[in-house]
Amino acid sequence: MTDELKKEYTLRISQANKTTLIVILYEMLLIYVDEAKKALAEDEEKRFQEEIRKARGCLKELMNSLNFDYALAGNLLSLYVYVSKELVDASLHKKAEPLEHVIGVIGELYTAYVQLAEQDTSPPVMGNSQTVYAGLTYGRSQLTESMADQGASRGFWA
Repeated sequence: MTDELKKEYTLRISQANKTTLIVILYEMLLIYVDEAKKALAEDEEKRFQEEIRKARGCLKELMNSLNFDYALAGNLLSLYVYVSKELVDASLHKKAEPLEHVIGVIGELYTAYVQLAEQDTSPPVMGNSQTVYAGLTYGRSQLTESMADQGASRGFWA
């Protein structure tokens, strides 16, 4: 994942509600799996293992976010366990086929959650973060982002 993409995700996370956070985790997991496939194709084992580790980190966060007050959580957990096994299989045997299975399962869940996120009007999880306005001014070769409340306490309420 490029530094620019990391900055974009940091901004999106700071202004996301619960459903959008799940969408972001799915996106990141898919990016890491895609990067792992590229590393495998380029025979870069160290990078391949690192990308699998990052994908598993996203998956772990998805598992930890399940709310078992709802019956759907059990079904999602089963899918996540399957995806986890596929990631381990890919890592141990250095094969791309299990990664394709991961992309298939997570891709379907991603599509469903994007539709849910469009309907979710709840406020951002981080209620005390800076507001970022993008596109108001342009630099010579880039878009300039302006942030409001630069001196305010961010993240946690004091």
